[in-house]
Amino acid sequence: MTKIKKILIANRGEIALRIMRSCKELGIKTVAVYSEADRRSPHVKYADEAVLLGPPPSNRSYLLGDKIIDYCKKLNADAIHPGYGFLSENAEFAKAVKSAGINFIGPEPEAVKLMGDKLLAKNAVKDYDIPMIPGTDKAVTDIEAAKKIAENIGYPILIKAAAGGGGKGMRTVEKTEDFEEQMKTAVNEATSAFGNGSVFIEKYFTAPRHIEIQIMADNYGNTVYLFERECSIQRRHQKVIEEAPSAVLTPELRKKMGEAAVKVAKACNYTGAGTVEFLYNDGEFYFLEMNTRLQVEHPVTELITGIDLVKEQIRVAEGKKLSFKQEDLKINGHAIEVRVYAEDPANNFLPDIGKLTEYKKPEGPGVRVDDGFEEGADIPIYYDPMIAKLITFGKNREEAADRMIRAIDDYKVSGIETTLPFGKFVMQHEAFRKGNYCTNFVNNHFKPENLIEEPSEKETSVAAVIAAYVFSETLNKNKLPATKNLSQKKSNWKLKRGF
Repeated sequence: MTKIKKILIANRGEIALRIMRSCKELGIKTVAVYSEADRRSPHVKYADEAVLLGPPPSNRSYLLGDKIIDYCKKLNADAIHPGYGFLSENAEFAKAVKSAGINFIGPEPEAVKLMGDKLLAKNAVKDYDIPMIPGTDKAVTDIEAAKKIAENIGYPILIKAAAGGGGKGMRTVEKTEDFEEQMKTAVNEATSAFGNGSVFIEKYFTAPRHIEIQIMADNYGNTVYLFERECSIQRRHQKVIEEAPSAVLTPELRKKMGEAAVKVAKACNYTGAGTVEFLYNDGEFYFLEMNTRLQVEHPVTELITGIDLVKEQIRVAEGKKLSFKQEDLKINGHAIEVRVYAEDPANNFLPDIGKLTEYKKPEGPGVRVDDGFEEGADIPIYYDPMIAKLITFGKNREEAADRMIRAIDDYKVSGIETTLPFGKFVMQHEAFRKGNYCTNFVNNHFKPENLIEEPSEKETSVAAVIAAYVFSETLNKNKLPATKNLSQKKSNWKLKRGF
């Protein structure tokens, strides 16, 4: 076993800060890396040491794997934690870290590579009796042959990039006439985003739920699942709101899905924290992919299990066994996460970059905020527009949702538009409250005008009084007949309302 004394966090913002806090509790020193745009970022101030990588663009800063490894050596850091995004699922980077004699806090490079390609992942798990979505198990290149495959599967179908994620290189096709154009678009987008134009075809379920299982594995063959997260509230195939546990899984189905996730992990000799994603449709579930890293939404799992996943990642990297067994785990309460993006939900969720002129976080029982910005900070245009994660915990789903509404109301953000109003809309919507929703929630239920709040009774009354007063003053100014009765009503209303 190797005791880790110093960790370089190869990331930025809220996840870098979140990792550092667990390191501090373990007595581990931390090194922050940053771009010129993040020079004053909280994660830079919080770390024991910090080094500048370069200009703001990711390819000149956070994606410079060789430079990060060099800094790790110079500062005598024992390990690198990649967080999520950037280099976290880059098998070549993981390999280079290990070759340099540095501990990579994540799975083996081979597992990263295998699960990073959706087609390779499908082939790796197909012998483990894991339900698979009907579709191709290899890349499709011939348009006419692909059309026949699509017809055999049955429309609608989904064309997906073999590499990458985040909704890029993904196109839904409703009928044969649209297939060729959508195929070309998906290939071009995948090539541009991932440098790999390979795509495959899957059956498209019109109203599925997106449910994922958190797993953790050590180097001694111990693999456990830490239950599920429901991630069905999405925009542009990207998650916006997550909760744990799911409102629809029975204990029997939860166990079945958890055991399937463990099989996926064992299929690639996985170690560390990972997430196995499934589609759930009409009581059946199907393997989607595996993410070989910590997930953005990991806090909801931490809250319902009491397990600090970052600490457990570090333990595994040090060569220790998992600190718990499957039978030790149980679900306690309910947790919900709203991703706070610098986006305008009333304008098709377009990014809204600017300065945080006001930024005050909610507090109180059952409220957790993982963020990476402070009041007065500029939101850089170069990175993902997420500025924070707002997480609430309650003894049950209803309390967690009610607490989220209160926390959103208490969250004060000015200078930019955020997704907080959308989060409140979801929390109050009947479909969400009943747990009766799917990945099409935004298309089915949300319109920009939903965010325009009706004035309260008090606000309406105040507006009426002001209008009456202005009208009265206008009449007096123009020497028209006095409005004694109106003035008297206004005065009486003030007394009655306590103004």
